[in-house]
Amino acid sequence: MGPEQGRSEARARAGAARSQERATAGSAEQAGDQPRRALVTGATGYVGGTLVGELLRRGWAVRTLSRSRGKAESMPWAEAIVAQGQRAGAGEVEVCEGDASEFDDVAAAMEGTSAAWYLLHSMGSAADLMAEETAMARTFARAAETAGIDRIVYLAGLHPDDEELSEHLASRTAVGRILLDCAVPTAVLQAGVVLGDGSASFTMLRSLSERLPGAIGPRWIRNRITPIAVRDAMFYLASAAELPAEVNRAFDIGGPDTLEYAQMMQEYAKAVGLLPRLVLTAPVTTPGLAAHWIGLITPVRSGMARHLIGSLLNTTVVKERDLEGLVGTPPGGNLTFREAVRAAVEDLDTRRWSRVLGVSAAAAGTTAGLSGLLAAAVRRSAGIRTPIAGTGRLGGGAVRAVADAGSAGVAALVVADSLEEGDSRGARGAAAAFAAAGLGRIIGRAAAAAGSPAVRTAGIGLSAVCDAVLGRRAYASAPERAAVAAGATALSIAEEGWGGTAPR
Repeated sequence: MGPEQGRSEARARAGAARSQERATAGSAEQAGDQPRRALVTGATGYVGGTLVGELLRRGWAVRTLSRSRGKAESMPWAEAIVAQGQRAGAGEVEVCEGDASEFDDVAAAMEGTSAAWYLLHSMGSAADLMAEETAMARTFARAAETAGIDRIVYLAGLHPDDEELSEHLASRTAVGRILLDCAVPTAVLQAGVVLGDGSASFTMLRSLSERLPGAIGPRWIRNRITPIAVRDAMFYLASAAELPAEVNRAFDIGGPDTLEYAQMMQEYAKAVGLLPRLVLTAPVTTPGLAAHWIGLITPVRSGMARHLIGSLLNTTVVKERDLEGLVGTPPGGNLTFREAVRAAVEDLDTRRWSRVLGVSAAAAGTTAGLSGLLAAAVRRSAGIRTPIAGTGRLGGGAVRAVADAGSAGVAALVVADSLEEGDSRGARGAAAAFAAAGLGRIIGRAAAAAGSPAVRTAGIGLSAVCDAVLGRRAYASAPERAAVAAGATALSIAEEGWGGTAPR
């Protein structure tokens, strides 16, 4: 008897035992006394948290495994959480605190459940991503076998069969194989980019599409992808628990459209009414460099961006739709890409970036204009004809314009991201620092024209201090932004100088 046959017979025996248990408790379940009980791991993440809401709507009693009960209590379904130690009923959530890498914690959380959703993916910087993920998957599989649950559901990534996989996709595929090889019937659902407000993949796509009128991207932006609306992904994830016990396999899930990533950016712009986006490819751009660029431009940190890029380095298209034949499709069918985008941005401000950037650019232009006019007026009134000493050291207005544009761009990014997160106080702080730095530049340039080195130094000092405040806020949002802010400050100081007066 081969290993696969042995595993199949083990699953059959376990299924028969579970059927007998369900028959014994059948009358109570029909009376509503014992609702179906689910374990959801990764419940404080976007996909897991959204799935909990879907299962609650379907009448499941949900148990989550989280390291922090406090984080679970911040989720949209927090009102459904029962008191600690209390057993959840239909439409309720009980939070089990523990570590998904520890067998005892997982086994305790698994006890008494009929289905478990494995939605854990490492997004950290583990030295060996494959080893970390597969070890955690083996722990989960062993706990599921010990608990004798009916079904495991795992969300993996779409991947090609004839390409070398990125580390990210390879580890997720290996996890799927581990779960499929255990004695518990498993459904591995393989999806591409999930389109929904809160999805890191969607946040990256949205931010790149809204913030860049055009882009020159790496070759992977020409890879084909079958994205899926979060509504549809939740339907298939929840419905997979209803599969017959003999079903133990992977399924592809996705929407009706397959597009290149570059086309997704362009179609996003069309869906929300933005101007057309021009997207070109560069011959050489490493994933690491691309991750830093994404960290600079979008709210997605470069570390997370590396993992997201890892899922885009291969062609990720739907090759079969067998699950739809077994569980059906969502009401009205799978959403198209444009429908999914419009549903995702329904409560979002897709024009915020253009407004914030416009205000920042106008402020930078006003600073340059006012300082120039004021300096000219002061020099005329004083009868000064020669250039201002100590200025123009690096090329005059061009370098000054680059420095001002860098500061304005960083300020716009920090303010826009703060507003996206609902942090109006942080947005006001960044805007105030940028405005005060501009005021310092106006004072410094006017003082230089008036021949007042002390005032000039004070103005440039005010500007440098405020730039430092903005830089600190920029670092909190992304180190790449802090680097740009520091470069802009250095250019500005070098160009303005710290002393010197205008000779008469």
